[in-house]
Amino acid sequence: MAGRQCFHCKQWIEPGDAHDCWTTTETALTEDLSEDLQDAWERLRETAVSFGQQRIYASHHSIMFSRTSCYFFVRPKKNFLEVCIFLGRVLKAPQVRRADEASKSKVANILRITHRDEVEPPVTDWLREAYELSATKKAARAAKPAARTSTAVMKRR
Repeated sequence: MAGRQCFHCKQWIEPGDAHDCWTTTETALTEDLSEDLQDAWERLRETAVSFGQQRIYASHHSIMFSRTSCYFFVRPKKNFLEVCIFLGRVLKAPQVRRADEASKSKVANILRITHRDEVEPPVTDWLREAYELSATKKAARAAKPAARTSTAVMKRR
């Protein structure tokens, strides 16, 4: 066989050619957006950055925002920005398209953003809540091993 097709991106790869379809950048994911979506993306990013220290990185088709774990991500689409916010509850609002259980303690709330003006409360409030929740989850995880250890010691006695 003279080459192969990438399972993920369907691109044809010649033998010996380097291929890494998983590595991408924010710029690559947002460069083809319309002006309205570019403005909405910039506002979303500025809002998240204002919350404090975090890591922002591109992964495959998404731009992730995380502290210790991802608290929200954006998937740029042709006609909208798909925003997934991880909270400890289901959001009940017209902006929320659907909510999926992501883990025992997190719900993935999916929104569609089409214009800069949509990036305002309550959306910004939900983003801040997710950012703050990611810090409390970290503290709770750090406290759990100590509690398990003391319980295990008590059971042995």
